[in-house]
Amino acid sequence: MDQLEPAEHQPICLTIAGLDPSGGAGIIADIKTFFAFGCFPTAAVSSITFQNTQAVYGAEAQTAAAVRGQVEPIIDDYDIDALKTGMLPTREVIEETARLIRDAGLKNLVVDPVVRSTSGFDLIDNAALKALIEQLFPLSDLITPNIPEAERISGVAIRSEQDIEDAAGIMREMGARNVLIKGGHLEEAKKGSAVDYLFLDGELHTFDARFYETKATHGTGCTLSAAIAANLAFGRELRDAVSLSKTFVNDAIRTAPGIGKGHSPINVRPI
Repeated sequence: MDQLEPAEHQPICLTIAGLDPSGGAGIIADIKTFFAFGCFPTAAVSSITFQNTQAVYGAEAQTAAAVRGQVEPIIDDYDIDALKTGMLPTREVIEETARLIRDAGLKNLVVDPVVRSTSGFDLIDNAALKALIEQLFPLSDLITPNIPEAERISGVAIRSEQDIEDAAGIMREMGARNVLIKGGHLEEAKKGSAVDYLFLDGELHTFDARFYETKATHGTGCTLSAAIAANLAFGRELRDAVSLSKTFVNDAIRTAPGIGKGHSPINVRPI
């Protein structure tokens, strides 16, 4: 009998996020992205949402005990190389998630502070957002808010690059070590260029890509944060991880399949 050679180490990534049954966002998007970058995906469901490309119709939050019950066996068995969080619907789930991360000493944490769906459905309340800031921001290697999320978190109305810098400064004062603010919602983006702003150890780096006038935006934030986590799992520096992930998402938007009657999912595929 032939003896199998040990496989080359495959980084293991974990996502703790909501389930989008239509497959465009949440843990399904994260799993596809981890796989696309060559990572082994693991996942825990924080909330079961009822949605498609047109709208979010509701959600059922998981209990803190249910989240722990999913995550604990994974981190007891696997060495997690990176993880990301997405929709964390309640204060209790956020506190339990932070406790799990601290107790296990998990590294390479990307926090996507999901507060509202693409279709405008509010996903967490103010108490949960406060817990997210207090509990997870200090543990994160990076947070990845879009403009509406950055506005809600910081209280800054963002209309310019200076506003972005001000908002990032406030979020760093709140405990976030590094902040990536995605600029696709800025009016400037509609002139043809979508710029993301990375505040890395207090220094600003910008990442420019072509802006596509499209409704194919379902799951872009989930995919970007998952891609960054996957790149960190391979040991890449944060700036390089963001650059590679930005390019990946931009290509996924450009080649989106155009399915559904609303905001089409993007084309997450192996690189």
